[in-house]
Amino acid sequence: MKTIAIIPARGGSKRIPHKNIKDFFGRPIISYAIEEAFKSGLYDEVIVSTDCEKIAAISVKYGARVPFIRSTQNSNDFATTVDVLFEVLEWYENQNVKFRYATCIYACAPFVNSKILKDSFDILIKEDCDCVFPVLAYSHPIQRALKLSGNNKIDLFDHFNSNVRTQDLEKVFHDAGMFYTFNVNNLYINRSLRTKNSFAIEIDELHAHDIDTENDWILAELKYKMFSNAIV
Repeated sequence: MKTIAIIPARGGSKRIPHKNIKDFFGRPIISYAIEEAFKSGLYDEVIVSTDCEKIAAISVKYGARVPFIRSTQNSNDFATTVDVLFEVLEWYENQNVKFRYATCIYACAPFVNSKILKDSFDILIKEDCDCVFPVLAYSHPIQRALKLSGNNKIDLFDHFNSNVRTQDLEKVFHDAGMFYTFNVNNLYINRSLRTKNSFAIEIDELHAHDIDTENDWILAELKYKMFSNAIV
């Protein structure tokens, strides 16, 4: 039963230059994903898929393999995570190496830790499911979302629930954007990571932060400094 951790890391970022290798508490942010993948002891291979030689060099420095530079086709804004995963898996198949299970860990996910990776494998195998990934509850019920017209006049997204008490509304979640642990054969069948046979690990919003802007980076560092030792 061979397993692989795949860390996608494109070189370009419109909002945060060199995002995937920018220092996060004194070392490249991608190093956190690499380190925790190794610490988990789950993987036969830990590799980085990148189109950038600088990212490749830093990844190798921290112990990951970069067996090839990502194709131009899978380095543009239209390439999906699944496209990148298939490129890696098919490269290994051409070397006569196949994997049963895999984890896609995003490069800018410093809150990923070996324990939650192990938990995801436990669920994947126990439930015989397609994929397992962390989710966060929305901090405020999305049923109470507002929208604004051109002149900032307020309207409701959901008029049906406008008079329902907040505590009576159904709890709703979103993808934490940290990692996906999945059955490789099922990925080929479904062509998608999130399926009807996927399971979640609910995490606290203090232990995750999607990094897309400079403000996100600041908030992620604050959370990591204060709460990283208590990640569950």
